[in-house]
Amino acid sequence: MRRLVLPFALLLASATPLAASAQAMPPSPSEDFRPPDDRRPLPPPRPWAQLTADEKDILSPLAKNWDTFPPQRQSRMLDKAQRWRGLPPERRAEIRDRIAHWQQMTPEERAQARRNQQKFNDLPPEQRQKLHDAFERFRNLPPDQRRALVEQWRNQTPEQRHEALDHLGPNDALPPPPPPRDR
Repeated sequence: MRRLVLPFALLLASATPLAASAQAMPPSPSEDFRPPDDRRPLPPPRPWAQLTADEKDILSPLAKNWDTFPPQRQSRMLDKAQRWRGLPPERRAEIRDRIAHWQQMTPEERAQARRNQQKFNDLPPEQRQKLHDAFERFRNLPPDQRRALVEQWRNQTPEQRHEALDHLGPNDALPPPPPPRDR
């Protein structure tokens, strides 16, 4: 199991933000299906022209398709817009960046991100926690150290990677201690 920590941490470093942004994407049309036994009344459709300026601002990526959405989907999107208003600005910026990155990915890259997320979700809770901790240590490294670690990993042969994983310790992704001060 120790062999999986660094590759999963690296995958998590690149895939988790993408998977999280996938959750922020509009649902697929299949999610608009309402089972026949669900008798709740459908909300009335709200044409784009009837949305408030704030709602239009938040939902602007959906503007060209809004009027084609079923009322249930419009209602869900309006609920999400309401939650969006309550987020701090830095969280909003982070989500926008993730969405933009997701939209620039190829379908194959998106599929790979979904598979990676599913692999992570299928792990036992203790293994997920270990990978999460490794990812946090990696994420908290200064950017130059992260780049160096990724580059070092990419330059290794598969055998070297396996050897490194076999000897990976709990603090291996932590930044080195500061240099001693001269007295």
